[in-house]
Amino acid sequence: QVQLVESGGGLVQTGGSLRLSCVGSGGIFSSSAMGWFRQAPGKEREFVARVDSNGVITSYADSVKGRFTIFRIDARNTVYLEMNNLKPDDTAVYYCNAGTTLGKVPGTSWGQGTQVPVSS
Repeated sequence: QVQLVESGGGLVQTGGSLRLSCVGSGGIFSSSAMGWFRQAPGKEREFVARVDSNGVITSYADSVKGRFTIFRIDARNTVYLEMNNLKPDDTAVYYCNAGTTLGKVPGTSWGQGTQVPVSS
C-alpha cells in the first residue's frame, strides 16, 4: 500500500491561489491513478480531481473545473493540486488518494489531509 503525505495548505483570501503536494512512498506510486478529495465542515468527503497513472487523462468535479489543475511528477513520487481563484466554498480539508477510479471512487490509501481555509 502507498503511504501518502500532503502539504501546502493554509489560509488564503478569496481569489487567491495555493498548490497542494502529496508525496507517496512504499507501494507502486507510478502505476497508481491518483486523486484529490475534500471534506468541508459538516459535509461528506467529495471528489475533486483525478489523474491517471500516465499523467495524461485528468478529470475534475464541476465545481472546480477551470480553476484547479491536477498533475504528477513520478520522478518525485508526487501529485499536485494547483488551485486558482479560490472561493469560500473551497474551504475544506484536502486529502490525497491512491487508486482513485475513473468512476471517482477512492482507493484505500489516504493521506492525513491538509487544511485550506478560504477567507471572504
